[in-house]
Amino acid sequence: MKQRLESLDALRGFDLFCLVALSELVEKLAEAVDKPWMATVTTWFTHKTWEGFSPWDLVMPLFMFMAGVAIPYSLGKYRNGSDRKRLYRRLGKRFVLLWILGMMVQGNLLALDPHHIYLFTNTLQAIAVGYLFSALIYLHTGWKAQIGIGIGLLLAFWAAMEFITFNGFGGGDYTPHGNLAEGIDMAVLGRFRDSAHVVDGQVVVSEWYTYTWILSSLNFIVTVLSGVLAGEALKSTMQQGRKVLLLLIAGIAMVALGWTWDIVHPVIKHIWTGSMVLVSSGYCFLLMALFYWWIDCRGHNRGLAFLKVYGMNSITAYVVSHVVRFSSISRSLFFGLEQYVGDYYGFIIQLSNVAILFVILYIMYRNRIFLRV
Repeated sequence: MKQRLESLDALRGFDLFCLVALSELVEKLAEAVDKPWMATVTTWFTHKTWEGFSPWDLVMPLFMFMAGVAIPYSLGKYRNGSDRKRLYRRLGKRFVLLWILGMMVQGNLLALDPHHIYLFTNTLQAIAVGYLFSALIYLHTGWKAQIGIGIGLLLAFWAAMEFITFNGFGGGDYTPHGNLAEGIDMAVLGRFRDSAHVVDGQVVVSEWYTYTWILSSLNFIVTVLSGVLAGEALKSTMQQGRKVLLLLIAGIAMVALGWTWDIVHPVIKHIWTGSMVLVSSGYCFLLMALFYWWIDCRGHNRGLAFLKVYGMNSITAYVVSHVVRFSSISRSLFFGLEQYVGDYYGFIIQLSNVAILFVILYIMYRNRIFLRV
């Protein structure tokens, strides 16, 4: 069996293509096309305001899940205990780099403004936490213990949300500004929480900001750990058909269990509830099964090379798309075109931005330049 999962590169590329290219294109096209069907399409690329789950809510969990799938392939040789100290340093370095890149992507470090330095705010930092602990769990336990640890973390988060009260937060409150995770972030991060600013000596967080990170980290670990379990199944010596079936059964079971749990423990991505983890990881298992069956089992690779361009430099694609703005180049290239295309000018500029990023990634791909952290 090939040690590199072609389907993993393609699925990762699909996720990044949606994130850094497709979503922005749809948004700009929707601004130009005033049609009911276009409004429906845009809802697929919009996060739920609070409870529930939309297709766009899967982008971040899928990114984290795939980081977990890669762990058995990249770290499997270290399970026999060889050169563990060097590996721990490598894991620590990866954690720090992802954390710093997360702060850059959020715009905090590059703003060069000490009043806008925030600490824990980004997908890359969630991956850093989930990856570090999931890697350590993988190195020191088997799949049964990993399932047990995952269940334990989910229940610990649920119990904390239900039974702990802190500064008036918690005690079963799942509202945006009353839940325990919100209270912990406010108390611990304070001025260093995203969107926070000081007014008359008081820390004020924008009303719209309801994402939580510290308590939610318990479930960040579970999301990545679910990917580890999928990766172990895919790397095993089972027949390919059995692997697909196992992924499908696990995915369906997790989705069903998550939506059942939603009755008492609502699916809320903003605070990364346990039910949301089960629902999102279940969908990730189903997508992984589909891509694995189609690409690695059936050998259908035609037309998917562009996904690998994104997938094999996923961190680069994510960081560059958020840190570098190509609009000045695009507007220079298409200067004067707006008077002829009207409302579609914004879409054309965004299409150019996407094309420039793709060319950069494609050149890296053709020259086998794959940046890792």
